This record gives sequence, structure tokens and C-alpha cells, in this order.
Amino acid sequence: MRHAIAQSIGLGRAAMLAVGLLAGLWVANSGLLDQIMVYWDDIAFLSRQHMVLVAASGGAAILVGVPVGIWLSRPSAERYAETVMQVFNIGTTIPTLAVIALSMTILGIGFPPAFFGLFVASLLPIVRNTYAGLLAVPSHLKEAATGMGMTPIQILWQVELPNALYVIFSGIRTALAINVGTTPLAFLIGGGGLGELIFTGIDLMDTGMLLAGAVPTAMLAVLVDFLMGQAQLRLIPKGVNPLR
Repeated sequence: MRHAIAQSIGLGRAAMLAVGLLAGLWVANSGLLDQIMVYWDDIAFLSRQHMVLVAASGGAAILVGVPVGIWLSRPSAERYAETVMQVFNIGTTIPTLAVIALSMTILGIGFPPAFFGLFVASLLPIVRNTYAGLLAVPSHLKEAATGMGMTPIQILWQVELPNALYVIFSGIRTALAINVGTTPLAFLIGGGGLGELIFTGIDLMDTGMLLAGAVPTAMLAVLVDFLMGQAQLRLIPKGVNPLR
């Protein structure tokens, strides 16, 4: 089973790398690379803004989402768990642009509403995967830990979280991928980021400017996914990691 999972993940990564390579060759041969490099200074400046937004909102979502998922998985919160999860589900049905626009009416323009909208968009996958991962821990492991005299806190840290870590990491990985791809919308409310080049390029029908924003955004998404994949591979213990 683990071999099949690892093989399918490996094939997916290989396909993604092949698509990226073909896209890079097409851009280089079409002469668009020279048009993109005209905006290099803007790309460098806006990429920093983009990464700050992703790191701030994604980090906040992790710091909030993982504890909330842990709390919902506890027996004391069982009666509230499904209701709270439905609230999170409803929150994600609202388009991120609408969340950003609504938060702009309260927080003004700039970084704060962009941060809030991206935070909301990133929260559900983390909460859901943390909750589901902890519930999926085999009951016999928890019973054995209880029989050994471990406290509930010790069981959580030493048994449940290590066994749920792969699923939790998958939720964080998904959330950050969504975050990187959604961050260009922050430009519409003065939040900065590579969306400035994308939307301005669309308005001016300037393909070079459009790609100067779209290509770095795609590269950031691939980079974040790769880094999270490496963290998922190396930080999760071998005995509970299907990739190893």
C-alpha cells in the first residue's frame, strides 16, 4: 500500500516537472522571456510582497487551524465538532474575493484585509485534515497507551499526533498551495503582490507584463509544494510515513 502511494506521488511529481519544463521551453523559444525580463525589478519587489502575505496568512492559519483541529477531535468537543466543521465549510463556499471585499469594509485597504481573506481561505484544509487525521488514529494504539499508564496529554503528543502527522501535513500543503494561488487577488484592494502585474497586464493587454506576474506565481506555488513535500518526507517518522 505504501509503495503504491509513493509510486503515485512520484508519478504526479514527474508529470508536474515535465509540464513545467515544457512550459519553460515554450516561453524561452517564443521570445516572451525577453518581454518578461523587462519587468525584473518589479518581479523582485512584488515577489517579496507576495511571499510576506503567504507566510503571514499561512503561518497564522497553521497556528490557529492545528489547535482547533486538535480540540475538535477531543471527546469533550464531540457534540460540537460537526457543527463547527459545517461553519468552516460554509466559510469556504464564499469566494475569497468576496471575503476580501467584505473585510475591506471593516479593515480598510492594504495588508490587513488581504491577510484576513487569505487566512480564511487557508484555514479549512488545515482544520479538516488535523481533525480527520486524529480521528483516524487506530483505537487499539490509544488503548495500549492508556494501559501503559500514559496521560491523555502524553497520548496526544506521543501517539496520536505522530500517527496523524502525514494527514496534517497534507492539509497544510494544500492550504499553502491555495494561498499562493489566491494571493494575486490582494492587489485588487491594495495588498500588493504579483497580482499587480497580472491584472495590469490584463487591463493593458500586455502579454509580457501578464506573464511577468503569472510565471513567478506558478513558480512560487511549485516551490512551496516542493518544500512542503520535502518536509513531509523528512520530518514525519519512518514508521508512520507512507513515503518512506
